[in-house]
Amino acid sequence: MSNAAAPPVAFAALRHPGFRAYFLLSALAMMADNIEHVISYWVIFEHFHSPALGGFAVVSHWLPFLLFSVYSGSLADRYDPRRMIQIGMALFMGVSVAWGLLFITGALEIWHAGALLVVHGLAGVLWGPPSQLLLHDIVGREHLQSAVRLNATARQLGMLMGPGVGGALLLWLGPNLGILVNALLYLPFILWLAVAPYGPKFRAAGAAVATRAVRSLGDVWHALREIAQHRVIMAMTLLAGCASLFIGNAYQAQMPGFAHDLGQQDANFFYSMLLGADAAGALTAGFVLESRSLLQPRARTACVLAMVWCVALAGFASTASYPLALALLFAAGFVELSFNAMAQTLVQLDAPAEMRGRAIGVFNMFASGMRMFSGITVGLVGARVGIHVSLAASAALLFVVIGLLLRFGLRGPVRA
Repeated sequence: MSNAAAPPVAFAALRHPGFRAYFLLSALAMMADNIEHVISYWVIFEHFHSPALGGFAVVSHWLPFLLFSVYSGSLADRYDPRRMIQIGMALFMGVSVAWGLLFITGALEIWHAGALLVVHGLAGVLWGPPSQLLLHDIVGREHLQSAVRLNATARQLGMLMGPGVGGALLLWLGPNLGILVNALLYLPFILWLAVAPYGPKFRAAGAAVATRAVRSLGDVWHALREIAQHRVIMAMTLLAGCASLFIGNAYQAQMPGFAHDLGQQDANFFYSMLLGADAAGALTAGFVLESRSLLQPRARTACVLAMVWCVALAGFASTASYPLALALLFAAGFVELSFNAMAQTLVQLDAPAEMRGRAIGVFNMFASGMRMFSGITVGLVGARVGIHVSLAASAALLFVVIGLLLRFGLRGPVRA
């Protein structure tokens, strides 16, 4: 008789003490990230009332991911990913302090917002690829899928708590003090990373080390050619890139406008509920799927879930009902975490150890960097035709593109 495969274990990554600490601290950092968005987006909207500025905020925020994700992944292959994440957290703290000083002095101008969002994006790219490589160090290959999904869940937990805590800080302390208090929330992650026993020094002897550095555009092109040799990695990278290109999270930057059109005129509980509904769906997905070890990673399943995401967001853009809008955002968050975590897991599992950082960097370049253009498809186009029309049209076009990928890009057997 052949040996049966061991059944999947619920919440497998949480069996590692290091991952439990990482889960909580990354959720706290993501909460701080979203508190900053809640406060800064509202102040920007109140000052300028410009959908185009909201679109520019998305573009300037995600451009560093497009330009530097492969470099970041390559550096994480060669150096200690913990130190890269610490630098990113320090930049996040500095941006929150800068917002606070601008709010207090009343000196906020459009160019200030653009510059701070660019620095915020640089902090994010120093966090993204290295954090994925650190997950592999913490839990190993066996529990990697659980770690990736729970890491995405931690980020969504922060995104869920961020709007609520951010709204509370906005109401109780005002934007000036609220954003300064927020800066302190990054500090625990920085301190833990200083002593966490992971990274190159703690890997097993003989572990593969990257020998190729990424220093130029030619090296980036070489990394892309390496990725193209792995069909699953390429398919999931294209899926994530298309989702980010057409939609990304650009509708979050336009949420004050959606809230206004749904009858919510002030920065109150109902505005925070809209911001949090998407994250609540994603958080629910993470815990439900992990508790039963559901939706094992398959490329076709990821594509189908992404198509469901398109339908939910198109419905949100089209409805004038506040309760239905909340339900559709919840559903969108549920399937978004499901297909994104699945795609990211497939990339890590399929990548050879010596190029894992570069593979993650390429994936992040598409998954995060292409969100820059969603600021155009949803934000800048929305300034011309309305944000409801632009979001619905973007979702419909993405649905068609994923269908073509499913039909032609994944024909024949695909290894999971």
